[in-house]
Amino acid sequence: MKVSYKWLKDYINLDVSADELAEKIERSSVEVDSVVKPSAGLKKIVVGQILSLEDHPDSDHLHICQVDVGEDEPLQIVCGAPNVAVNKKVIVALPGSRIADNVKIKKSKMRGVPSFGMLCALDEIGFPKDVVPKEWSEGIYFLPENAEIGSDVYDYIGMNDELIDLDVTPNRGDMLSMYGTLRDLSAIYNKPVNLDYKKLNDFSNDKSASQISNRVDLEDVSSYKNRVINNVEVKASPLWLQIRLWNAGIKPINNIVDITNYMMIKFGQPMHAYDLDKVSDKQFIVRNAKAGEKITTLDEDEVNLDKNDLVVADSKAPIAMVGVIGGLNTSITNDTKNVVLECAVFDSIKVRKMARKHVIHTEASQRFERGVDINNLTNVLEEASLMVNELAGGDVCEDIVTAVDKPKKNTNVKISLERINHVLGTKLTVDQVKDIFERLAFKVDVKNNDFDVEVPTRRGDIHIDSDLIEEVARIYGYDNLPSTLPEGKTTIGMLSPKQQLIRNSRNKLQALGLTHAISYSLTTPEKANMFLMQDTYETDLSFPMSTDHLTLRMNLVTGLLDDIAYNQARNVKDVALYEQGRVFYKDNEDQVRPNEIEHISAAISGALVNKKWNNNPKNVDFYDIKGILENYLSSLQLNGNIEYIATNKYPEMHPGRTADIMVHGHYIGFMGQVHPKIAKKFNIKETYVFDLNLQTIIDLPKQEQQYDLVSKYPSISRDIAMLVNTEITNKQIMDVILKRGGAYLTNVSLFDVYNGKNVPEGKKSMAYSLTYQNKKDTLTDDEVNKAFDKVERNLVKEFDVEIR
Repeated sequence: MKVSYKWLKDYINLDVSADELAEKIERSSVEVDSVVKPSAGLKKIVVGQILSLEDHPDSDHLHICQVDVGEDEPLQIVCGAPNVAVNKKVIVALPGSRIADNVKIKKSKMRGVPSFGMLCALDEIGFPKDVVPKEWSEGIYFLPENAEIGSDVYDYIGMNDELIDLDVTPNRGDMLSMYGTLRDLSAIYNKPVNLDYKKLNDFSNDKSASQISNRVDLEDVSSYKNRVINNVEVKASPLWLQIRLWNAGIKPINNIVDITNYMMIKFGQPMHAYDLDKVSDKQFIVRNAKAGEKITTLDEDEVNLDKNDLVVADSKAPIAMVGVIGGLNTSITNDTKNVVLECAVFDSIKVRKMARKHVIHTEASQRFERGVDINNLTNVLEEASLMVNELAGGDVCEDIVTAVDKPKKNTNVKISLERINHVLGTKLTVDQVKDIFERLAFKVDVKNNDFDVEVPTRRGDIHIDSDLIEEVARIYGYDNLPSTLPEGKTTIGMLSPKQQLIRNSRNKLQALGLTHAISYSLTTPEKANMFLMQDTYETDLSFPMSTDHLTLRMNLVTGLLDDIAYNQARNVKDVALYEQGRVFYKDNEDQVRPNEIEHISAAISGALVNKKWNNNPKNVDFYDIKGILENYLSSLQLNGNIEYIATNKYPEMHPGRTADIMVHGHYIGFMGQVHPKIAKKFNIKETYVFDLNLQTIIDLPKQEQQYDLVSKYPSISRDIAMLVNTEITNKQIMDVILKRGGAYLTNVSLFDVYNGKNVPEGKKSMAYSLTYQNKKDTLTDDEVNKAFDKVERNLVKEFDVEIR
């Protein structure tokens, strides 16, 4: 919210600069985004009066104007504005002046005619286009008749004010108004503030109740009030009112609409005005929208409503989206004669959801979302009525038609002086704390150092004693609170076992040549249901930001594939990525919050090493990513054998190049090649991936790493080559060798596989090297031969191999 410094000073005597005030507000109340003086950077922009004009001889839209700017001779200025007129006082940028965006105005020629300056529109001297009144949006601006020729224009259009832009937090809705800000400043500076509420005393003989009826069909409305004002004259607002609106960032429309917006800025209470003659059957019904209903808003956008939307409707159709925006069909125009003012309190949650769903965020919805003071509605309605009477000549009906009114009681919160001082570390007295509460306009009853504080409804953020402590701290001054060192036993910071394993995992995969990637946790339902490691249900967002972010992910692989696609689309062919993060599973559809499970995944496409003069890299294959995975898993010191079991249960994976990964019988994930159809769908080249349930790995037992002495005794190697049936796997043979190899067998490696010439059909030749070592003594050939013979016998027995 933009707060006018000059407007503040109309109510409270401040002897500090706007910058100092902003700094104080930021340290005591809410954050301040900026302090801006609209005229800053502008130069030599003055009031001028058009004395005469004639058409440009070489243009059908340019005019040659003679302009009095208070100098000895009028200036000749060529202007193309369609509304330029004789005797009007206008904004003139003199030669050498600076206008918006630091643009310098020079003497020039416009199609051969000299021009000494520029006649300016409001947006050309720095006004945002969305606050320029419609009547001035396509032409130059006319200054008031009392503007002194030759003087600076800034005071006449409010540009010498200083605007403090408050970034109001959701809990401080009261500060989305001048009066709320003033109350806070009064407490902070301990200065009196005159917050008056004006009321009309001369009413018409007509009655609101005889002209309209209203009702509320919902429980979500705390108060709903209407008043009729007849015989209004709709016209432009006086300049003082327009200045206050556009300095607050609101476009002036006409006197009736501007009054409702002025009430919102001044009191924080949104209002709406309807053209009574456009309301069917003069009925105002607050209800849920019906399926299929539509409304055209004041912004001329058509909105499709549903049964969860709240509307104000007449007897035929919706005429406003409650708390958000009004309808175009009942808007105030220059032909309006009879007006209905609306002042209400709507449910903040319903208003917020409706504004977000339809992406219609307005000044009104912002205030309703944060909460407004239900007990102040009558005051706001009375002052608005008075202004309509004064500025539009309206005949105000004395009665207010109330459909529902559920006033709230002030909140009572109890707290002790001891509690306040204990939390803040202060030594405040009863009188000091009482004074702070009274400066905040809270009623206080003190008994034996205990405070019973009555908090007015305008401060809807205060409910418990901690809220009162915060109020004492900020008014007393955070800078005045004593500084103390923390007490108690200090501990050495360290990572938990889970954190350490995750960090080690990242370091290991990076050491193996993979780059850390971070993907969105939100994805499409289709991608969320790919590469699933267990049966689960989707977790969908109620209000997604885009169609690409509808569902919480249930795998990490699709995010990595998106990253590979992004890189390969930019001619980065070799990509090796890993990601560690959470996936989200639901055991059933009714589960509200999903289970968050740690996963770690990798995806590799292309080569792992760069091409060099002495190196001709090849693209990764199944065994490359298996080697990376084995290296990583071995670093975790898992207590149990790691097995890779061929599988075709993943429809997104190549059925002949995919394996489940088991640790001592526990399923921890899968690895393999992405199915070519899926790769084509992602527009990527051949890609290999693995996805591991890191939480399962964390929970599995680990081997304690112990120092193992390097044996001083020599090892003995024996090689064995055999013909085996082609269906026999390396793992089957390795299992037999390790089982029957004896206590001194330390290593087994496959060093040759051959099934070419001289090998019978249905057979393959496999050769293994077995290493034996006794760490406590020197092995003899007899010991090794006996163990080696046992291996051979069992291989022949188990697989009918032929030893070569």
